[in-house]
Amino acid sequence: MKSNIKRSYGQHPIKPFKDIAFWALLKTLWPYLLIHKARVVIAMLCLVGAIGVSVAMPWALKGLVDALDNDMGKALVIPLGFVLLYGGMRFGSVFLDELRDSVFSRVTESAMRKVGLEVFAHLHRLELDFHLSRQTGGISRDIDRGTNGINFMMRFMVFNILPTLVQLGIIIVILLWAFNIWFSLITLACVVSYIVFSVITTEWRTGFVKEANRLDSQSSTRAIDSLLNYETVKYFNNEAFETEQYNVNLQAWEQARVNNRLSLALLNSGQALIIGVGLTALMYLAAQGVVDGTMTLGDLVMVNAYLLQLFIPLGALGFIYREIRRAMSDVENMFDLLKRQPAVLDVVQAPALQVTQAAVEFVKVDFAYQPERPILKNLSFKVAPGHKVAIVGPSGSGKSTIGRLLFRFYDVQSGRILIDQQPVDQVQQLSLRQQIGVVPQDTVLFNDTIWNNIAYGRPDASDEEVWQAIEMAHLRAFIGSLPKGVETLVGERGLKVSGGEKQRIAIARVLLKNPPILLFDEATSALDSVAERSILQALAEIAKQRTTLVIAHRLSTIVDADDILVIDQGELVEQGTHQQLLAAQGHYARLWYMQQQQD
Repeated sequence: MKSNIKRSYGQHPIKPFKDIAFWALLKTLWPYLLIHKARVVIAMLCLVGAIGVSVAMPWALKGLVDALDNDMGKALVIPLGFVLLYGGMRFGSVFLDELRDSVFSRVTESAMRKVGLEVFAHLHRLELDFHLSRQTGGISRDIDRGTNGINFMMRFMVFNILPTLVQLGIIIVILLWAFNIWFSLITLACVVSYIVFSVITTEWRTGFVKEANRLDSQSSTRAIDSLLNYETVKYFNNEAFETEQYNVNLQAWEQARVNNRLSLALLNSGQALIIGVGLTALMYLAAQGVVDGTMTLGDLVMVNAYLLQLFIPLGALGFIYREIRRAMSDVENMFDLLKRQPAVLDVVQAPALQVTQAAVEFVKVDFAYQPERPILKNLSFKVAPGHKVAIVGPSGSGKSTIGRLLFRFYDVQSGRILIDQQPVDQVQQLSLRQQIGVVPQDTVLFNDTIWNNIAYGRPDASDEEVWQAIEMAHLRAFIGSLPKGVETLVGERGLKVSGGEKQRIAIARVLLKNPPILLFDEATSALDSVAERSILQALAEIAKQRTTLVIAHRLSTIVDADDILVIDQGELVEQGTHQQLLAAQGHYARLWYMQQQQD
């Protein structure tokens, strides 16, 4: 039977242009422009100067041609003056444009950096649920395209669209003043037709552009997801399957790109036709004027120069309009990330958590990820200062959820969680998380050195403190066996070190953080018996001065706990020491004997 496995990926569709609040978007970007006010003013002055020089150049060209066309041209003085004037204007126009771009580049690059930084920081403020359901590849593309879209919008809106419209108005006035009204009317009709055709055709083409963008994000997400799950692909020998699935996405993206190219050819051809008809009509009027004696050759050259000066930037209007639409959509998608409010927020003027004894208490806590599936039900327990409390129970009973709620990855539906009698939802999240050290079951390391991964627990720690954490986590021998020692790279997600060594590094990182409350979520699950015994001994030593919660699957690791909580289907069903629970012959005793038989 043919496999029909498909993985769904988050899509970020481009919104229709009419739904995009352009002025709201401009208002959002405006503060970034005001950061460099002087540069914006200088760039605008260069823009005005460049427009003035560009408009004056055809007059210099007319003077040159007329001077050469009459008897005064024999003196060569006047034509030489016009030649120098025209060359100077040409240089001045290019120089002012380059100066404008150089001055304004700091504005655009600064805006891109600040917006990108703000989005990055905001993503870290969003709740865990968002990150568990996000598609990393798609979000990465949204941020990349959004920051590039800011650059495009700033440059082309200010330096292409605006100058072209200003030049259009000036040229129409000049043609109306210097010649008859037909020159102005034909120019205006040609420009209006060109713009209307470009807008309508580009609106039609937008569907192809949106589809290409969507498939681009989808194929990127698919590729990243496959590479992140490299080991799983290898375990099931599915390299060919992954390649085929990626190829399906690329083929769809290829077809969307082909449709995009074909529609672009139609757009360019229609624009060329409108420009050709307009130029032909105007040059005919100018040539007829020269024949009739109402115009000079210089007038004909000036009309031609003005039209070329006008239609060359208009020739890119379709591209600019399409790209501005896409840039606005990309920027909108990126700002949508900023608009997303975190589900877990600090209350107004929340105080910092003050930990003196590190007592933890759950009071009648109810919690569910989805309303129809409750996880914790009326859960209450206390952890005395400096005590070690273990939480055990079958898979899916809600053990790890307790740790997530304590760290305030989620807020409870009802009940309270207290640390030293302070509700965790009433204090600053940052201060709360500074007081808790977590070693998760699935440890993920940065693609960096062992040293930097451990030092991440407290970046300002001294070298001596880092080495002390390494000793306490029993990592010295392992590090000493490596050719590069602490400078050894652990690879993407720590894949270059064993599961046990990853866990040791994670433990060392938490030890370096040195918080008053420790949370171990099956932290020794990846260790062999010898390593587990040595680390448990180290943990027992450091736990003497700390409040410790241990979420455990192996009951043998928590026999020394001051109190053991047995959770079943989200409820506290038993509580006591190891010996007390064995004597009770209840849930804990059954789990204990089952594991003893397995061992």
